[in-house]
Amino acid sequence: MTELVFYTNPRSRGRMVRWMLEEVGTPYRTEILDYATSMKADAFRKLNPILKVPVITHGDVVVSEVAAICAYLADAFPDAGLAPAPSDRGAYYRWLFFAAGCVEPAMTNASLGFVPPPERRAMVGYASTPETLDALETAVDGREFIAGNRFSATDLYVTWQIGFGLAFGMITDRPTLATYAARHRDRPAAIRAREIDDALLPPEMRGKM
Repeated sequence: MTELVFYTNPRSRGRMVRWMLEEVGTPYRTEILDYATSMKADAFRKLNPILKVPVITHGDVVVSEVAAICAYLADAFPDAGLAPAPSDRGAYYRWLFFAAGCVEPAMTNASLGFVPPPERRAMVGYASTPETLDALETAVDGREFIAGNRFSATDLYVTWQIGFGLAFGMITDRPTLATYAARHRDRPAAIRAREIDDALLPPEMRGKM
């Protein structure tokens, strides 16, 4: 069996990948990296030149960036059923990469208090945070799953982004998004993933990510 290795830190976006790996259900080995030391080592630089986690290796394949890792794992382990039928792949890819390319930057900028000036909105790629969240609501409103008729890697990624925004106050008064995220965040694999990563955190930080 080709070895699957997960490079992460429990205080990182690697928590999304942990959830994805638990959904996939195939054995994997975890390498916990420290921001100050092992994440800056030459060995890790060869895997990701910008020195950030998460990264996975699957044999000779190296994948970074959470959305890319989720899409890769869904395809590499089709028996897990985390990618929809080809007829539903349009919505699957559209909203996975919308969440990565628009929702996450919007949440990051909101957390930093940055609001693009009106004349520069086109440069940031997501128009504005309210418009981005409006668009995401259209994708999940009245739907159990964002693409097809079962849970997918896109549901996982979108749920985590919504949960992050709710937890840290970047998303408020969005019951449609909150309801959608609540529907998926307590899946058995999500709970297992949180328990694994929380156990690696100092006691005072557990349950806060």
